[in-house]
Amino acid sequence: MASKTKTKTNAQKAALEKEADDQERAKSERKRRSLKSFAVRFLAAFGLIITLVPLALLFLYKIESVKPISTLMIQEALVGSGAKRQWVELDDMSPRIYQSVLMSEDGQFCAHNGVDWGALNDVIDDALDGERTRGASTITMQLVKNLFLWPDRSFIRKGLEVPYAMMAELVLDKRRIMEIYLNIVEMDVGVFGVGAASQHYFQIPAEKLGPRNSARLAVTLPNPKGRNPANPGRKLRALAGIIQKRARASGAYIGCLKTEG
Repeated sequence: MASKTKTKTNAQKAALEKEADDQERAKSERKRRSLKSFAVRFLAAFGLIITLVPLALLFLYKIESVKPISTLMIQEALVGSGAKRQWVELDDMSPRIYQSVLMSEDGQFCAHNGVDWGALNDVIDDALDGERTRGASTITMQLVKNLFLWPDRSFIRKGLEVPYAMMAELVLDKRRIMEIYLNIVEMDVGVFGVGAASQHYFQIPAEKLGPRNSARLAVTLPNPKGRNPANPGRKLRALAGIIQKRARASGAYIGCLKTEG
């Protein structure tokens, strides 16, 4: 009798342990599903934010009276030496400066939809082959990087530049893209845009920039903290000379920047 009672007790104990285990597994499964659901909702919300916020800002920046600022300008203003910028409308700039910048930074600016796919594919092929990659950023890609992203290079940032650039080209025309870019691009530590840069380096307004100084400013852009257009070295002068010649012959390349009539 005692043996049967003990066996029944053990069976009840095993049943209770099994029930407890089942409840624990069910609790863990509910928790896993809850976390998965939260992650899906979070990613969906994050995706909407990183899509809709830049899109809304681009529509705002389409208004000519709006003068956008870059993320780096905000950073310099908050924790750096301050940000200097003198907004200059495209029509008030010397044509030499946007001719030089276009020929130095993005010769296909008027032809592409924000991304130079041929150059980008070449960079990807070089990376896959283990070769040192060169830049493939268009002016539009540089613009959205300056407006919405961070300065440090990464595959994540580059991956965002492509759709943002295509988005910018759908919302803004080429003249507005060039105008904003030339007013937010970093030209020296704390110096942004060609208006402030022309005063900073040459003590003249952007409308008076000639071919030589425009070319020197343009070749400063890839490395504004390491190049001085007011006191260029031999290599920088030679590079600026090449860009000056290209800018002089840039007529067919800058058609999208010319005003009608």
